Amino acid sequence: MNGGLGSLRLEAAGALRTAFVSAENLQLALKSEFSPEEQALTNNHSSGNGEKPSRGNEDLKEMLESNKESLKLDAMKRIVGLIAKGKNASELFPAVVKNVASKNIELKKLVYVYLVRYAEEQQDLALLSISTFQRALKDPNQLIRAGALRVLSSIRVPIIVPIMMLAIKEAATDLSPYVRKTAAHAIQKLYSLDPDQKEHLIEVIEKLLKDKSTLVAGSVVMAFEEVCPERIDLIHKNYRKLCNMLVDVEEWGQVVIINMLTRYARTQFVSPWKEDAVFDENSEKTFYDSEEERRVDESKPYIMDPDHRLLLRNTKPLLQSRNTAVVMAVSQLYWHLAPKHEISIVTKSLVRLLRSHREVQYVVLQNIATMSIQRKGMFEPFMKSFYVRSTDATHIKTLKLEILTNLANEANISTILREFQTYVKSQDKAFAAATIQAIGRCATNISEVTDTCLNGLVLLLSNRDETVVAESVVVIKKLLQTQPSQHSDIIKHMAKLFDNITVPMARASILWLMGEYCEHVPKIAPDVLRKMAKTFTSEEDIVKLQIVNLAAKLYLTNSKQTKLLTQYILNLGKYDQNYDIRDRTRFIRQLIVPNEKSGALSKYARRILMAPKPAPVLQSAFKDRDRFQLGTLSHTLNSHATGYLELSDWPAVAPDQSVRNVEVIEPVKEAGAPVLGKSKHTKSNQKFYSDSEEEEEEEEEGSCSEDSGSSSEESESESKSEENSDDSNKSSSSQSEKSSSESDSDKKKTQKKQKPAIKDRKQKNGNAVKDESRSGSESDSESSSSESSSESGSESELDSNSDSGTDQKKNTKPKPVQSKPVTKVEKKEVSLLDLDDFAPAPVTTPKSSILSPSLLSDLQGLSISPSASALQASSPVFVPETSHELLHRMTGKGLSAQYRFTRQPCIYGNSMVSLQLTLSNNSEQALENIHISEKSSTGQNIHRFSAIERLEPQASVSVSMGVDFNDSTQAAHFQLCTKEDEFSVSIQPAVGELLLPITMSEADFTKEQGKLVGMNESSATITMAPENVSSQSVNRSVVSAANLGVIPSSQENIHRFAGKTVSSGSLVLVSVALKDPDALITVNTEKTVIASMLLRQFKTALANITP
Repeated sequence: MNGGLGSLRLEAAGALRTAFVSAENLQLALKSEFSPEEQALTNNHSSGNGEKPSRGNEDLKEMLESNKESLKLDAMKRIVGLIAKGKNASELFPAVVKNVASKNIELKKLVYVYLVRYAEEQQDLALLSISTFQRALKDPNQLIRAGALRVLSSIRVPIIVPIMMLAIKEAATDLSPYVRKTAAHAIQKLYSLDPDQKEHLIEVIEKLLKDKSTLVAGSVVMAFEEVCPERIDLIHKNYRKLCNMLVDVEEWGQVVIINMLTRYARTQFVSPWKEDAVFDENSEKTFYDSEEERRVDESKPYIMDPDHRLLLRNTKPLLQSRNTAVVMAVSQLYWHLAPKHEISIVTKSLVRLLRSHREVQYVVLQNIATMSIQRKGMFEPFMKSFYVRSTDATHIKTLKLEILTNLANEANISTILREFQTYVKSQDKAFAAATIQAIGRCATNISEVTDTCLNGLVLLLSNRDETVVAESVVVIKKLLQTQPSQHSDIIKHMAKLFDNITVPMARASILWLMGEYCEHVPKIAPDVLRKMAKTFTSEEDIVKLQIVNLAAKLYLTNSKQTKLLTQYILNLGKYDQNYDIRDRTRFIRQLIVPNEKSGALSKYARRILMAPKPAPVLQSAFKDRDRFQLGTLSHTLNSHATGYLELSDWPAVAPDQSVRNVEVIEPVKEAGAPVLGKSKHTKSNQKFYSDSEEEEEEEEEGSCSEDSGSSSEESESESKSEENSDDSNKSSSSQSEKSSSESDSDKKKTQKKQKPAIKDRKQKNGNAVKDESRSGSESDSESSSSESSSESGSESELDSNSDSGTDQKKNTKPKPVQSKPVTKVEKKEVSLLDLDDFAPAPVTTPKSSILSPSLLSDLQGLSISPSASALQASSPVFVPETSHELLHRMTGKGLSAQYRFTRQPCIYGNSMVSLQLTLSNNSEQALENIHISEKSSTGQNIHRFSAIERLEPQASVSVSMGVDFNDSTQAAHFQLCTKEDEFSVSIQPAVGELLLPITMSEADFTKEQGKLVGMNESSATITMAPENVSSQSVNRSVVSAANLGVIPSSQENIHRFAGKTVSSGSLVLVSVALKDPDALITVNTEKTVIASMLLRQFKTALANITP
């Protein structure tokens, strides 16, 4: 790797020297005089306008060349404003590029914005500043580093490709996720400039795909789609991580990831659309099944792959996104991947999008039109949403008409036809014509209303509007082909109206009907031919052709009356100006008029001309669009667009699903990367409850008192062993064997490794919070623990060489039952004896299979990492007694319900918020079987309380439940049911209830706060009354508003609070600095939405403080 980077640097240095030579030559051209051509253009321009040219630009140049930073900044703001308005500011490039090395960060940002816009046009001048951009890539400010890379990648000159490649590789390992995101964007630019760099870029993409930051995910997947969409193997190991982080990625990234995962799923999972498919709604239990149960499952026709279910489950909440592209992406994913009985959940979301702008409506309606052809039942309940409004544009009206026609069936056809009667009267002629075609389709598809539609169309023949009449004739002609013998009256009626119809297509349709069914109207058809012979020369070509056809058919069926007329018309056609008519006339003459030159064909003239024709099939214009993926440009255009990737067919046999199991890769044994070894069966057993027990287990192992609990832990871990991937099991088994043999030798080497251990301990103290939040945010409550642990392992390799806490998580996996506990050391760096130096004092707690809430509260902050002293959970400082109404007794028919947040760790899952529910029976009769419906959850994971069999009148009962809000204040909707009724209720959490308090030292608080700056920091200043400023009042207000722990502070005027989000474990740090009479509130967290909401809540709480 080092050799490769060295050669790359040499290439970059060579390219840089070449660029400087070019730049020196170019400096000769940077002079103030204009070339003769430019002078001519300038003179022409000035003479035309009568003004001195570009005076404004001259002022801007002077400002940019001044010595005052304020003038330069003002000039750049004006220039960027010109660019935003679409004005050309390229002539200012030499003046702007001189300021690229400015020390003023704001000025440098604006210069970078300008250079990104014009670097491609002014490539030679941009080369002058390459050295400055390279220096900026090392700037401490992440925005400057990212801006420099963005400008560098915008200079599209092949000579600097090695420099760009080196910059991208370095940026891909940058500590800032914003810079890594920019590196992902630069990959696509470099690939378009030099496709030969594909293999090197794939290496960078592979590295960035392992990134844990949600900021990077969308950009690197976009780079993957642009550079190497065929390399599905790169996605295997990152599939579960991408699914789990999807909800936290920005909206643009969500769209890209969903589309990519749709293609991936079609290659990796078998079709859920089989006729004999068996579905288990709780199919995620296959994570925990034993081998015997799995073998039984394989005998079933179909069981959904857990990873397939994971994708569907994690994209479902995004249907509520405010971004229409995200909703459309999830909808197409469900359409192409979900079982048919689950597809209907996207219906409401798509109908909601119809309230958006016209452009959005157009795309959504096109996709609904395609869906409604195959699955009418999806949108039938929302039929009124597709009624046409007078304000709709024509193309929107036409699409709604298409959907209404697709939804038509025997039950609703009367309603739809009433709507169509109104539409026919529309002033929009194109829409009225489309409505008549829709009526024809309904008549064809639903035989019960064929006669009704025909009669209605015949009435339209007397309409004043020619367009309506013409379209009616065309549609009637198609309908009559189905049963012509029963409708001779309609043909006669159309013949009477023939003189009043002027539209060529309508006249041609009537003539075709006359000729085709001349035997049903033997008296009228010859008379129509007589009239047509008079006007033949003035008719349109399409009408003339039908006149010739009518004459030929009448000649064969009624030659006595029409022989002379036919000869006359054939003679007229023989000399017509249109060669098609001349050719048709000659052909017909030879076919029907026998003579010496006539061949054998004339014998079959009647069979040829009077052959029965099949009735035309009236079908939707969207019938064949399902060959394209929904939501794509190709689907909208109904043709292959550039860059469109076909969805592959489902594989007949599912590929090996173990490729998505992330292997537990042990880091290379080298100094500076110590890993503490542990008995491997402890974590899986206790992870179900909290991290606190993991720490307790470590302490008991360190004191060699694990004998009493090891057997019960191992028996529990056996029942959950399927939660871990196959690869993880293999790894943990092999590690157990290794550690047993290495234990003795490791103890001997402990003393020699004390110094590296202490150094590792210091580094670990700083990373403990980050590790906990990262591993927590990546794991899903229903996904395998092996997934989160292996992801933590990959993160430790990328970000730190001494992330021992994460490595411990990798090592504590279920293992085969051992006869006795063994104290093991995986790495020959630190032994368990060293834990006494930096671990909290052991807490002796009896082992039990179920933990009480109070015990969990005491243990919540403990971590498996040796830096547990730096980050401990604490009991809530303040527990509000306020209850919120869940169900009113009037609405609940006597049943009332209230809920309150207990602010305690939830015993049902680490990522759940604990709630206490109080149910009261206010009626005079007992209520039975009070429970929460199984089908009620809307995305959040809800742990339902056990059903209450009977609740007597005027009695109350309190139950506990848990809800995983996914670190969001979005309400959890479910149904509270009794034996006879169901009531829809919802729980709306305050943002402060989504946190758990933690305790840490002031030094650790300051250290972690220093890491969460920039975009991860939100602050505001408020004014407080002097009499209200006291430590007690400030602390009381903050902990009342949010479930935070109070951090001891050595400064009287600064109050610090710490907590972590319940679902993802992200650190939340709050500080209140009092500066009479103001107070500065600062919130530091990766969850920027939570930060802004907390800040608002604290401002309100502290502003209304009472002494």
